[in-house]
Amino acid sequence: MNSITTHVLDTARGRPAAGVPITLEHRVDDGAWAPVGAGVTDDDGRLRTLVPPGTKLAGGVYRLTFDTDAYFASLGVEGFFPEAVIVFRVRDVGQHHHVPLLLSPFGLSTYRGS
Repeated sequence: MNSITTHVLDTARGRPAAGVPITLEHRVDDGAWAPVGAGVTDDDGRLRTLVPPGTKLAGGVYRLTFDTDAYFASLGVEGFFPEAVIVFRVRDVGQHHHVPLLLSPFGLSTYRGS
């Protein structure tokens, strides 16, 4: 599978984080970031459509940016981190890359999922 997906879990509420705006970018040769895709997490906190259909992933460095301010504002909560940025490397473009975010108003964590 040639894709990048994510899943956001609100660890303070013990449930998926629905409605989190996310962008995906790829670092190009000159060091600039080129947009790849964007979307919003569904009711299960997942975003499976970051890489548009028919788009072939290139190897290299990618950046996911989560708009945590928008998410927490929708809950009436003031968070410490206005956004969460995860930068990671794709070496094998034939593999699926799942990059989850565990989120609370005052902490965050990530890992390579499956």
